[in-house]
Amino acid sequence: MPLADRHEDILRILELRERVSVAELTDRLGVSEVTVRKDLSLLEEHGHLVRTRGGARLAQDRARLEPIERRLEARPDAKDAIGRYAARLVREGETLFLDSGSTCLALARAVRRMDLRVVTNSLDVLNVLADSPSIVLHAIGGSFRRDARSYIGPLAVDAVRRFHFDRAFLGTSGLSLEGVFSAQNAIESDVKRAVIAQAARTIVLTDASKIGQAAFSIFARPEQVQMVVTNPVAGAQAERISELRSSAPFEILFIDTEEES
Repeated sequence: MPLADRHEDILRILELRERVSVAELTDRLGVSEVTVRKDLSLLEEHGHLVRTRGGARLAQDRARLEPIERRLEARPDAKDAIGRYAARLVREGETLFLDSGSTCLALARAVRRMDLRVVTNSLDVLNVLADSPSIVLHAIGGSFRRDARSYIGPLAVDAVRRFHFDRAFLGTSGLSLEGVFSAQNAIESDVKRAVIAQAARTIVLTDASKIGQAAFSIFARPEQVQMVVTNPVAGAQAERISELRSSAPFEILFIDTEEES
C-alpha cells in the first residue's frame, strides 16, 4: 500500500474510532508495528494526531478544516478592519505574539511600520514583516502545518516558553456562548496555551461568524483572555453575543467597519 494511501487509511480509522492502538492498525493495514509507529510519528509531526501509550488519538476535526487560502478569501473586509483596529491597541516598543490565521495576518499588515518585537509561528506573518526595518522578528520553529502555514508541536511550545509577551494576539475557530475558545487542531491548541501562559495580556481577534461555535480542541477558558475584537452583527446572533458580552469576564469590542475602512 502506498505511503499516502496508508496515512489516509489511518486517519479515516481514527475519524471513526477517535482512538486506535498500534496492534489494531498493524492488523488492519497488513504492515509491521515498526512501520505503523513511523507512520504515527509522521502524522503527529504534521498535527493530524496525538500519540498515546500504545496507539494514537485524533488531533483535529478534518471535516471542518479549511486551508489558509480559503480562509483568506472569507470575509476579508471584516478581518482587515479588525486588524487595523487591533493595531491601535499596540504600543511602540512592545513584544507581541502574532498567531497564524487570516485575522492575525491582517494585524501584521497594520503594524508593519511600528517599532516592535514580534514573535510568530505563522509563515504568512513572517513574509509580511520580513522586510520591515522597524520590527525585530522572531520565528517559532517546529513541525510545519501546511493547511495553516504555521509551526506547531513540542519544539514550537518549547520556543514559546523562552519569551514574555506584552500582548498576544490569537485567532480562534470557535468562541462558545459560555466564553470557551477552541481550535480545530489539538496540537495547535498546545501552542496557543503556551502563548497565553507567557502573555501579560491575551487578545483574541475573530470575525463574528466564529462566535457561538465550538471547535475540536479547547485552548482557553473565559478567565484566560482579556479581550475579544470582532465585527458587529445583527439579529439573533447579536442578541446571543450581547448575552455573552454581559456575562463574560473578558471585554468584547465591536469595531466600526466603515470607520476602519
